[in-house]
Amino acid sequence: MGAHAVEIAVQDAAGARVALDAGADRLELCQSLETGGLTPSLGTLESVLAAVDALRVNVLVRPRAGGFVYSTEETAVVEADIRACVQRGAGGVVVGALTADGLLDRDAMRRWRDAAGGATIVFHRAIDASADPRAVFDALIEEGADRVLTSGGAARSIDGIPLLSRFAAASAGRIELMAGGGVSAGDIRALFAAGVDAVHLSARARSGADAPSGPGGGASGHDVTSAALVAEAVRAATS
Repeated sequence: MGAHAVEIAVQDAAGARVALDAGADRLELCQSLETGGLTPSLGTLESVLAAVDALRVNVLVRPRAGGFVYSTEETAVVEADIRACVQRGAGGVVVGALTADGLLDRDAMRRWRDAAGGATIVFHRAIDASADPRAVFDALIEEGADRVLTSGGAARSIDGIPLLSRFAAASAGRIELMAGGGVSAGDIRALFAAGVDAVHLSARARSGADAPSGPGGGASGHDVTSAALVAEAVRAATS
């Protein structure tokens, strides 16, 4: 997709269609966005890949919530899920793993890079939880990652611009830099001015109430992708 791309995190086929119809360049497919995102179900994956251009879909492969230090079994689960996504035609996968001392888990990344084959491999915001984001960034380039999603170590990307700018200068075109984390349309021009290649946001709105709700019925309402918020972000990216 190239420079100044807008990526929208979606959770289902309806959201995928809304985002692309509103002008998004590509998607990250996941579930449980409220926990930072987890691997979507096989049914969700297949429905989204059937509904839109599969090459524009990057699938988050994250086996559980919490930190990013994974056991041998968890690493193997991620590897199997990557193969399943790529076999079904997904354009890319989104992964991330750290060692116990907070640096890049190179062994996991090599396994996952091999499993991805020719698909795009994206390292997610585990970099922002690392002990040394700049060391992880350099290691990702060495390990052949195609893209990195980062807030520049801040809660919100707009506050991480100092580190994002350093990443942009260090990348020298060797890895795509995508800003994500609390991104709003009003932040996008400043993020691109800092040198990032793409922005990532969820563009979520709350649906109407679902029935039943309450004990045993879950929370009232659910998140959906907002065409208006996507379009606003696209306008900001192209203005």
